Amino acid sequence: MLEHGHTTNFEQAVLPHLDAAYNLARWLMRNEQDAQDAVQEAYLRAFRFFPGFRGGDGRSWLMKIVRNTCYTILRANRTMQDATEFDETVLIPDSQALNPEQAALQNDSDSSVRQAVESLPTGFREVLILREIEGMSYKEIAEITGMPAGTVMSSLSRARGRLRRALAGSMNGNSMSSSHRTPAFSA
Repeated sequence: MLEHGHTTNFEQAVLPHLDAAYNLARWLMRNEQDAQDAVQEAYLRAFRFFPGFRGGDGRSWLMKIVRNTCYTILRANRTMQDATEFDETVLIPDSQALNPEQAALQNDSDSSVRQAVESLPTGFREVLILREIEGMSYKEIAEITGMPAGTVMSSLSRARGRLRRALAGSMNGNSMSSSHRTPAFSA
């Protein structure tokens, strides 16, 4: 039986990061339902292993568990290259305040960015999401991914470069050609 203090400490250290955990899982899993399942499994694992948590940054600790859970599920169910396409209808912006022309431009832009991010290899997408969307430091990303900080920085630079090329290609009506792709690294 777990102590009440264990539950309270868990709630204080880990539960505030539920949105960040789901966001990372959604981008890694590329599917809303799989992301929900991964976050639920990750929270169960985090709760089970919380007595071993030595304090510090609960967010980084949780995000590492979420990341590992996602990769475990992906390996068990399918290869990362065959992952289900991300459901873009989840993130359609509220365009009620915009006129139809502005709404069309906004939706095209958002869709292009989502597609460009989705086109990145999983490892690049992961560091980009953790840094640019979740605002995590290089050190935190290194702790989560198990990469050295220098590798995080170079991966982030490559991810940004590939994202730029993909967005430039979509603006020109072209997709990124395979001759410009760099090999993905294993996560």
